[in-house]
Amino acid sequence: MKIVVIGGTGLIGKNLVSNLRTLGHEVVAASPSAGVNAVTGEGLADALSGAQVVVDVANSPSFEDQAVLEFFETSTRNLLAAEAAAGVNHHVALSVVGTDRLLQSGYFRAKMAQEELTKASDVSYTIVRATQFFEFIESIAYVATEGQTVRLSSDPIQPIAAADVSAALADFTLAVPVNGIVELAGPDRFRLDELARRLLSVRQDTRQVITDDNALYFGAKLDEQSLVPGYNPRIAPTHFEDWLSRSVPQA
Repeated sequence: MKIVVIGGTGLIGKNLVSNLRTLGHEVVAASPSAGVNAVTGEGLADALSGAQVVVDVANSPSFEDQAVLEFFETSTRNLLAAEAAAGVNHHVALSVVGTDRLLQSGYFRAKMAQEELTKASDVSYTIVRATQFFEFIESIAYVATEGQTVRLSSDPIQPIAAADVSAALADFTLAVPVNGIVELAGPDRFRLDELARRLLSVRQDTRQVITDDNALYFGAKLDEQSLVPGYNPRIAPTHFEDWLSRSVPQA
Protein backbone atom coordinates (compact mmCIF):
# COMPACT_ATOMS: atom_id res chain seq x y z
CA MET A 1 0.00 0.00 0.00
CA LYS A 2 1.25 3.50 -0.80
CA ILE A 3 1.18 5.84 2.20
CA VAL A 4 2.21 9.49 2.25
CA VAL A 5 3.42 10.95 5.56
CA ILE A 6 3.22 14.74 5.61
CA GLY A 7 5.94 15.90 7.99
CA GLY A 8 7.72 12.62 7.37
CA THR A 9 11.15 13.90 8.42
CA GLY A 10 10.16 15.20 11.87
CA LEU A 11 10.14 13.68 15.36
CA ILE A 12 6.98 11.62 14.84
CA GLY A 13 7.12 11.28 11.08
CA LYS A 14 10.58 9.80 10.85
CA ASN A 15 9.73 6.87 13.15
CA LEU A 16 6.33 6.42 11.51
CA VAL A 17 7.90 6.18 8.05
CA SER A 18 10.40 3.63 9.34
CA ASN A 19 7.69 1.56 11.04
CA LEU A 20 5.51 1.45 7.94
CA ARG A 21 8.40 0.61 5.63
CA THR A 22 9.40 -2.24 7.94
CA LEU A 23 5.89 -3.61 7.47
CA GLY A 24 6.46 -3.63 3.70
CA HIS A 25 4.53 -0.55 2.60
CA GLU A 26 5.58 2.03 0.03
CA VAL A 27 5.98 5.20 2.08
CA VAL A 28 6.65 8.75 0.89
CA ALA A 29 8.29 10.93 3.56
CA ALA A 30 6.85 14.24 2.41
CA SER A 31 8.27 17.57 3.59
CA PRO A 32 9.30 20.90 2.06
CA SER A 33 12.93 19.74 2.04
CA ALA A 34 11.80 16.79 -0.11
CA GLY A 35 9.89 19.05 -2.50
CA VAL A 36 6.42 18.49 -1.03
CA ASN A 37 4.85 21.54 0.60
CA ALA A 38 1.28 21.31 1.86
CA VAL A 39 1.10 25.09 2.48
CA THR A 40 2.03 26.12 -1.06
CA GLY A 41 0.73 22.93 -2.70
CA GLU A 42 4.12 22.27 -4.32
CA GLY A 43 4.60 18.60 -5.19
CA LEU A 44 1.37 17.42 -3.57
CA ALA A 45 -0.28 15.98 -6.67
CA ASP A 46 2.76 13.92 -7.62
CA ALA A 47 3.35 12.70 -4.05
CA LEU A 48 -0.28 11.61 -3.60
CA SER A 49 -0.65 9.90 -6.96
CA GLY A 50 -1.66 6.29 -6.29
CA ALA A 51 -1.71 6.73 -2.50
CA GLN A 52 -4.34 5.00 -0.37
CA VAL A 53 -3.57 6.78 2.92
CA VAL A 54 -2.19 10.19 3.90
CA VAL A 55 -0.96 10.83 7.46
CA ASP A 56 -0.53 14.46 8.51
CA VAL A 57 1.95 14.88 11.35
CA ALA A 58 3.34 18.24 10.23
CA ASN A 59 3.60 21.11 12.68
CA SER A 60 3.70 24.85 12.21
CA PRO A 61 7.14 26.51 12.19
CA SER A 62 5.61 29.41 14.15
CA PHE A 63 3.34 29.36 17.21
CA GLU A 64 2.29 32.99 16.74
CA ASP A 65 -1.52 33.06 16.75
CA GLN A 66 -2.19 34.17 13.17
CA ALA A 67 0.74 32.31 11.65
CA VAL A 68 -0.16 28.96 13.22
CA LEU A 69 -3.82 29.34 12.24
CA GLU A 70 -2.89 30.10 8.64
CA PHE A 71 -0.51 27.14 8.57
CA PHE A 72 -3.03 24.55 9.70
CA GLU A 73 -5.97 25.95 7.74
CA THR A 74 -4.04 26.31 4.49
CA SER A 75 -2.13 23.04 4.68
CA THR A 76 -5.21 21.04 5.68
CA ARG A 77 -7.38 22.51 2.92
CA ASN A 78 -4.68 21.83 0.33
CA LEU A 79 -4.10 18.29 1.57
CA LEU A 80 -7.75 17.31 1.64
CA ALA A 81 -8.40 18.76 -1.81
CA ALA A 82 -5.39 16.91 -3.24
CA GLU A 83 -6.49 13.70 -1.52
CA ALA A 84 -9.97 13.94 -2.97
CA ALA A 85 -8.53 14.47 -6.44
CA ALA A 86 -6.13 11.53 -6.05
CA GLY A 87 -8.77 9.15 -4.67
CA VAL A 88 -7.11 8.74 -1.25
CA ASN A 89 -9.21 6.53 1.02
CA HIS A 90 -8.05 7.55 4.49
CA HIS A 91 -6.75 10.78 6.02
CA VAL A 92 -5.04 10.44 9.42
CA ALA A 93 -4.39 13.65 11.36
CA LEU A 94 -2.31 13.93 14.52
CA SER A 95 -3.82 16.33 17.06
CA VAL A 96 -3.56 16.98 20.79
CA VAL A 97 -5.57 15.70 23.76
CA GLY A 98 -7.42 18.64 25.28
CA THR A 99 -7.55 20.71 22.08
CA ASP A 100 -11.23 21.54 22.60
CA ARG A 101 -10.56 22.51 26.25
CA LEU A 102 -7.66 24.91 25.56
CA LEU A 103 -9.15 27.34 23.07
CA GLN A 104 -7.76 30.37 24.92
CA SER A 105 -4.52 29.39 23.18
CA GLY A 106 -3.97 30.40 19.56
CA TYR A 107 -2.16 27.14 18.90
CA PHE A 108 -5.08 25.02 20.07
CA ARG A 109 -7.57 27.17 18.16
CA ALA A 110 -5.49 26.35 15.07
CA LYS A 111 -5.53 22.62 15.87
CA MET A 112 -9.30 22.79 16.33
CA ALA A 113 -9.59 24.43 12.92
CA GLN A 114 -7.54 21.56 11.47
CA GLU A 115 -9.85 19.01 13.10
CA GLU A 116 -13.01 20.75 11.87
CA LEU A 117 -11.75 20.91 8.29
CA THR A 118 -10.89 17.22 8.47
CA LYS A 119 -14.35 16.31 9.73
CA ALA A 120 -16.04 18.38 7.02
CA SER A 121 -14.09 16.75 4.17
CA ASP A 122 -15.41 14.02 1.90
CA VAL A 123 -12.29 11.94 2.67
CA SER A 124 -12.71 9.28 5.37
CA TYR A 125 -10.56 10.15 8.38
CA THR A 126 -9.12 9.30 11.76
CA ILE A 127 -8.12 12.09 14.13
CA VAL A 128 -5.54 10.85 16.64
CA ARG A 129 -5.23 13.06 19.70
CA ALA A 130 -2.09 12.40 21.74
CA THR A 131 -1.09 13.80 25.09
CA GLN A 132 2.09 15.86 25.30
CA PHE A 133 5.30 14.06 24.45
CA PHE A 134 8.01 13.37 27.03
CA GLU A 135 10.33 15.13 24.56
CA PHE A 136 8.22 18.31 24.81
CA ILE A 137 8.38 18.77 28.59
CA GLU A 138 11.60 20.77 28.35
CA SER A 139 9.89 23.17 25.94
CA ILE A 140 6.96 23.54 28.33
CA ALA A 141 9.43 24.51 31.06
CA TYR A 142 11.21 26.91 28.71
CA VAL A 143 8.03 28.78 27.81
CA ALA A 144 7.13 29.04 31.53
CA THR A 145 10.56 30.38 32.54
CA GLU A 146 11.13 33.88 33.94
CA GLY A 147 14.78 34.33 34.83
CA GLN A 148 15.64 31.30 36.98
CA THR A 149 12.03 30.54 37.87
CA VAL A 150 9.67 28.18 36.08
CA ARG A 151 6.01 28.80 36.92
CA LEU A 152 3.71 25.86 36.24
CA SER A 153 0.36 24.69 37.54
CA SER A 154 -0.14 21.51 39.53
CA ASP A 155 -2.84 20.25 37.15
CA PRO A 156 -2.47 16.66 35.94
CA ILE A 157 -0.74 15.57 32.75
CA GLN A 158 -0.38 12.07 31.26
CA PRO A 159 2.51 12.39 28.80
CA ILE A 160 3.63 9.89 26.20
CA ALA A 161 6.86 8.90 24.44
CA ALA A 162 7.10 10.15 20.85
CA ALA A 163 8.12 6.67 19.71
CA ASP A 164 4.90 5.27 21.17
CA VAL A 165 2.90 7.88 19.23
CA SER A 166 4.59 6.79 16.00
CA ALA A 167 3.87 3.13 16.75
CA ALA A 168 0.20 3.81 17.47
CA LEU A 169 -0.13 5.96 14.36
CA ALA A 170 1.15 3.07 12.25
CA ASP A 171 -1.67 0.92 13.60
CA PHE A 172 -4.33 3.57 12.93
CA THR A 173 -2.90 4.21 9.47
CA LEU A 174 -3.42 0.58 8.50
CA ALA A 175 -6.83 0.25 10.16
CA VAL A 176 -10.27 1.18 8.85
CA PRO A 177 -11.04 4.92 9.22
CA VAL A 178 -13.04 5.63 12.38
CA ASN A 179 -14.45 8.95 11.08
CA GLY A 180 -13.98 10.26 14.59
CA ILE A 181 -11.40 10.93 17.30
CA VAL A 182 -9.21 8.45 19.17
CA GLU A 183 -6.94 9.34 22.09
CA LEU A 184 -3.42 8.25 23.06
CA ALA A 185 -1.75 8.69 26.45
CA GLY A 186 1.19 7.43 28.45
CA PRO A 187 0.76 4.95 31.31
CA ASP A 188 1.54 7.39 34.15
CA ARG A 189 -0.21 10.50 35.41
CA PHE A 190 1.76 13.33 37.03
CA ARG A 191 1.30 16.87 38.25
CA LEU A 192 2.72 19.23 35.63
CA ASP A 193 4.95 21.11 38.08
CA GLU A 194 6.29 17.88 39.58
CA LEU A 195 7.05 16.44 36.15
CA ALA A 196 9.05 19.50 35.12
CA ARG A 197 10.82 19.53 38.48
CA ARG A 198 11.85 15.91 38.00
CA LEU A 199 13.17 16.48 34.48
CA LEU A 200 15.15 19.59 35.42
CA SER A 201 16.62 17.83 38.45
CA VAL A 202 17.88 14.91 36.38
CA ARG A 203 19.32 17.33 33.82
CA GLN A 204 21.02 19.20 36.68
CA ASP A 205 19.22 22.35 35.60
CA THR A 206 19.35 24.97 38.37
CA ARG A 207 16.04 26.65 37.54
CA GLN A 208 13.46 26.50 40.32
CA VAL A 209 9.97 25.21 39.53
CA ILE A 210 7.32 27.24 41.38
CA THR A 211 3.79 25.87 41.69
CA ASP A 212 1.37 28.50 40.42
CA ASP A 213 -2.12 27.29 39.57
CA ASN A 214 -2.80 30.58 37.78
CA ALA A 215 0.13 30.05 35.42
CA LEU A 216 -0.96 29.86 31.79
CA TYR A 217 -0.12 26.97 29.50
CA PHE A 218 0.68 28.45 26.07
CA GLY A 219 -1.87 31.15 26.84
CA ALA A 220 -4.57 28.90 28.30
CA LYS A 221 -5.70 28.39 31.90
CA LEU A 222 -5.52 24.74 32.93
CA ASP A 223 -7.84 22.64 35.05
CA GLU A 224 -7.92 19.01 36.20
CA GLN A 225 -9.12 17.78 32.78
CA SER A 226 -7.15 19.95 30.36
CA LEU A 227 -4.14 17.72 29.68
CA VAL A 228 -5.47 14.23 30.39
CA PRO A 229 -7.43 11.88 28.14
CA GLY A 230 -11.10 11.08 28.44
CA TYR A 231 -12.81 7.72 28.48
CA ASN A 232 -11.00 4.65 27.10
CA PRO A 233 -7.80 6.07 25.56
CA ARG A 234 -5.15 3.82 24.06
CA ILE A 235 -2.43 3.57 26.72
CA ALA A 236 1.17 3.42 25.51
CA PRO A 237 3.73 1.09 27.12
CA THR A 238 6.67 3.39 27.89
CA HIS A 239 6.92 4.78 31.43
CA PHE A 240 8.43 8.21 31.95
CA GLU A 241 11.19 7.00 34.26
CA ASP A 242 12.26 4.37 31.72
CA TRP A 243 12.37 6.99 28.98
CA LEU A 244 14.24 9.35 31.27
CA SER A 245 16.90 6.77 32.12
CA ARG A 246 17.54 6.18 28.42
CA SER A 247 17.42 9.76 27.20
CA VAL A 248 19.23 11.67 29.96
CA PRO A 249 22.80 10.73 30.95
CA GLN A 250 22.85 9.71 34.60
CA ALA A 251 25.41 11.07 37.07
